[in-house]
Amino acid sequence: MKKNFIEKLLPIFASLSCLFLFGIILTLFIEGLPIFKTVGFFEFIFSKSWHPTYEPPEFGILPLILSSLWVTVFALVIAIPLSLGSAIYISELASPRMKEILKPIIELLAGIPSVVYGFFGMVFLAPLVQKIFNLPTGLTCFTASVILGIMVVPTITSLAEDAISAISKDTREASFALGATKWETITRAVVPAASSGIVTAIILGMGRAAGETMTVLMVAGGATMIPKSLFQPVRPMTATIAAEMGEAPMGSAHYHALFAIALVLFFLTLILNLLVDWLSSRRKR
Repeated sequence: MKKNFIEKLLPIFASLSCLFLFGIILTLFIEGLPIFKTVGFFEFIFSKSWHPTYEPPEFGILPLILSSLWVTVFALVIAIPLSLGSAIYISELASPRMKEILKPIIELLAGIPSVVYGFFGMVFLAPLVQKIFNLPTGLTCFTASVILGIMVVPTITSLAEDAISAISKDTREASFALGATKWETITRAVVPAASSGIVTAIILGMGRAAGETMTVLMVAGGATMIPKSLFQPVRPMTATIAAEMGEAPMGSAHYHALFAIALVLFFLTLILNLLVDWLSSRRKR
């Protein structure tokens, strides 16, 4: 009876998850699409001015999109070498005891709340960046990228390490049998064999960085302009939603524009997830 009860209960939970997801998507479309009655789709995406409180208001999210891209890309530039180096060391070079110590410590970073990272960036990193580079403010794209890079290291490291560890011993032994050194085996046999899993880890890390809110809200500077330098204040899409949703009157054009930004983020995340699924299926084949 207990087994039958559980078997009947699990499909209900799965259905509820799908229902909640459908409700979120439906809400985004219902609340986001009305803005396109006020401003055209291409004007909304490609216009360079975001001034929702002007008269008339200006709803151009190109600076917000580019800010998100800048912060995400440079966060990955910082995170990928650290993550892959850590994953290779833990999987291939570290002793079992060292592996038991390092992997939990790295994964522990993923459990730190994002507001703590943001507070660290505001109090310590931003003044340091301001002093070193002689800037008017340390709250810049560079500061946000460094903090986000640190934040996504545990995600990429853990998934990449799992992918590398999943490569069979036969691959390593065949490489050694051909006369390859330890380093040649890692770089020319093991890592290429795990490339699909590593790319999946990087894409998931990209999604984590692109969807982060509190950290970029606290350390990116909040300037709605097209970034021309890493050392300028920026405002990514997530920070814009978090900063302005509480001030936008419900049902106003500003309110619907913020939901439209969330809709753009949703499609960006959807594309990344579909890419991950495709890579995972390719890896299994």
